[in-house]
Amino acid sequence: QIQVVESGGGLVQAGGSLRLSCAASGIIFSISVMNWYRQAPGKQRELVAAIATGGDTNYADSVKGRFTISRDNAKNTVYLQMYNLKPEDTAVYYCKAHLTVRIGTEGLDYWGQGTQVTVSS
Repeated sequence: QIQVVESGGGLVQAGGSLRLSCAASGIIFSISVMNWYRQAPGKQRELVAAIATGGDTNYADSVKGRFTISRDNAKNTVYLQMYNLKPEDTAVYYCKAHLTVRIGTEGLDYWGQGTQVTVSS
């Protein structure tokens, strides 16, 4: 059974930093793209950052220059380092891993349960 578990959320003042982690576990053959999404109250879930196996990255315009995504392929883990946090960054942050459990099978998306990030002004 595949599990995707986020950690590292919390309450921080504006201008502060947080580091989120997300680990995928279970019988995994390979993980291609790992993503961080967020959803604020009353808003749609949005892509924050993505990273491919080889390290190519993509960021939402709103976080460019403030957030850094990285991954440890040996640990099936992705990180989101967040600097200069703003109140508008307040949201539940979700991790998504696109992975295959067996060679030759189709990749599927697996989501974590989310971790709350609250930035006070």
